[in-house]
Amino acid sequence: MFLRIDHIGIACNDLEEKIALFSGLFDLTVVAREVNEEQGVKEAMLHVADGEGGGSYIQLLEPLSADSPVGKFLAKRGEGVHHVAFGVPDVAGAMEQIGAKGVRLLDERPRHGSMGSSIAFLHPKDVGGMLTELVQTARPEEM
Repeated sequence: MFLRIDHIGIACNDLEEKIALFSGLFDLTVVAREVNEEQGVKEAMLHVADGEGGGSYIQLLEPLSADSPVGKFLAKRGEGVHHVAFGVPDVAGAMEQIGAKGVRLLDERPRHGSMGSSIAFLHPKDVGGMLTELVQTARPEEM
């Protein structure tokens, strides 16, 4: 079902500061930046590596407001790993397959994600306490 670890989402208070940290320490390159109003974040995707199943990234997330999901996460837990995202060939199919196993889906249907992808989240209480994202990479013609 999973093709790769697509990205690790990291919540931060200052996006520019964390971009400088990760690019300086690990020689990572920012490949995309966007503001996602629906999710209440400014984000940057930093490329880690390419593999047989596609690319892998570090996603840095700065909340647009304190009452956004990432803003609430930062207030409760501080900066750090927010979620793990797995690349899948078909996000809707993966949702159906995982949901059939009793895992609660936080999304009823796929929605827009970073770099034109389709995404869905799984309830952390059903996945060992880890917020889990499913990611179907956009095809080049969709980008």
